[in-house]
This record gives sequence, structure tokens and C-alpha cells, in this order.
Amino acid sequence: MIPLRSFRGAYANGLPCFLRQASLHAPVKAVKSDYESLLSCHWDTASPNTKQRRHAEHVFLRGEPKILYSSSTFRNVPRGQVPEVAFLGRSNVGKSSLLNKLMNKNMCHISKNPGRTKTMNFFAVGGEDEQGNPGRLTVLDMPGYGHKSRAEWGEEIMKYLIGRKQYVYQRGSTLERFLLNDNRLVRAFVLIDSMHGVKRSDESLLQALREKAISHQVVLSKVDRILFPKRRDPTYQMLLRNATALQQIAGSIRAKLDAMNVAGPKPLGEILACSTAASLERGKWLGINNLRWAVLSATGLNEIRKLPMLLNADRVHDVASETMPEATKYR
Repeated sequence: MIPLRSFRGAYANGLPCFLRQASLHAPVKAVKSDYESLLSCHWDTASPNTKQRRHAEHVFLRGEPKILYSSSTFRNVPRGQVPEVAFLGRSNVGKSSLLNKLMNKNMCHISKNPGRTKTMNFFAVGGEDEQGNPGRLTVLDMPGYGHKSRAEWGEEIMKYLIGRKQYVYQRGSTLERFLLNDNRLVRAFVLIDSMHGVKRSDESLLQALREKAISHQVVLSKVDRILFPKRRDPTYQMLLRNATALQQIAGSIRAKLDAMNVAGPKPLGEILACSTAASLERGKWLGINNLRWAVLSATGLNEIRKLPMLLNADRVHDVASETMPEATKYR
């Protein structure tokens, strides 16, 4: 077992599982209808269908995302009123770019220099809810760990994750959540670079999350480098041809997760794969709607029902061309 201090130090310094993989010789039309299923690996959960992905997209595009606050220490974080999800990853894993695509707006600073995010940053997503909260859920951007990071960031992040986790207990045949001291963190999403796999700093974090019984799951970033190597124009044929390579990467990561000798709950039995640099449909980045559905499932907002429509037509756009609004520039 790697002790918790090893994760603090990181801040200072399988089996085939694509259950719905199409045949490599199948006609392209067979994938066009549901090609997103190739980008998720499930062994304990079911892949979302087209209707569920559309619902997830609708929730995230409903209203403008807003920055709530930024904090460098756990004690300065106010109590949450809606479910929270946290995103963590090594420096330069592509976390800021992924969150911008997830929220469909450039809310996070993007930099080629590692360690750009220095505070815990909270964003309200999904539009105002029935109680008047600015968002139906809160998305939390954590500082990156590893190269150009700091030990104190790791300490504050673990304080936050442990102090804010939402506890789960069993009552009869039903798994229910209950709140303790208004805790609202329902899941931590750990980003892993698909080109580099699980590094020692990633392993330290994953073991710490299991040790502290914090609900978490793995997300592969930058999968366009696997699916569409050295090509600017991705195609369905290329996705089919290289899906096996992505399957092997996800399978090896699953095997590593299963092999961890740590007491505590394992990560959720699914691995999602995303890209912020490749798209087969205008405005739909690979795997982002799968990730949105996973967030809604974690927060209990995955019930498909009609919501008051606050979506402005201007919200559906390519965030890569958008400049950072002055109001979202946090410390």
C-alpha cells in the first residue's frame, strides 16, 4: 500500500471491456448511429443510450455556467447546497480543456505550462434550480498534481475530498445516500492521459481515494492521439480501425485498478474516454456526452424529464474560439 503521504509527495514533485465494440469490418453506418459506445468501457454499469446522452447535453447547456468561488484552503470553502463532483489529474493531463468542453464555455484557464491551476475552483452548472441555487450541480476544478505542483495543494485537496465526501449506506436492498454536516461531494473523476497510462502519482491518488472511501472513477483524456494519430480530419473508419488499441489501454488500466491491494471501495466499474481535439459531429466532442451522463448519474440528476428551457441558441458553439470572460478569471 502506498501511504497517503506519497500522494502528498506527488504534489511536490486486462480484460477486454468494450462491451459494445463493433466489428472492424462492420459498415460505417453501424457505428454512426451510436459510435459513442466505442468510447466507454463498462463492466459494472451500462453504457448510456442516445436519449440519455441527449438529456445530459441538455442539462449542461441549460443556462450559462457560472464561477461560484475559488479557494486555496479547505477551511475557506462554504457549505454546498447542491451535489458536487471534483475533477483531478496530473499537470498537463488536459483537465482544463476537458472542463471547458464539458461546460461548453471557456471557464478554466488553459496553459501549456504545468501547474497553471493553483486554487480549487467551483462552477455552477445546469441553470438555476427550484430552490434558487445558481446551478443544479457544482463542478470543481482541482489543481494538478505531479510536475510543477506543490505539497500543500495535495494536503488541501485531500482535506476537501475527505471532509466533503457524501456517505453511502445500505438499507435493505436499496443503496441510499445521506448527508453529514451538509457534505455534498458525490464523486471524484480522475483523469489519466491515454498516451501515458497510470503513473505512480496517479496510483498514489487512486489508492488514497480507496483508502478514504471516496467515490471515484477513471476518465481517459486525449484519446484522439490513439484513435486518430497524425490526422487532422477524424473519420468513422479511423475510429473503427483504432478502437482495439483504445480497448487494450482501458483493459490494462482496469487490470491495474483490480490489482491494487488496498482496503476500501474500488472505483466505479466504468472507464470513460474523451477528446477535446476531435469531433465526428459539429459541436459534439468525443466522449463528452458520456462524461456528462456519468456526472448526472453521480449527482442523481439523470432522471429524464422536461426542464424549463433556458438554453440560448448562442450556447451551442465551439468553445475553442471563445475568449475567457473577465468575470471568470479567478486567482
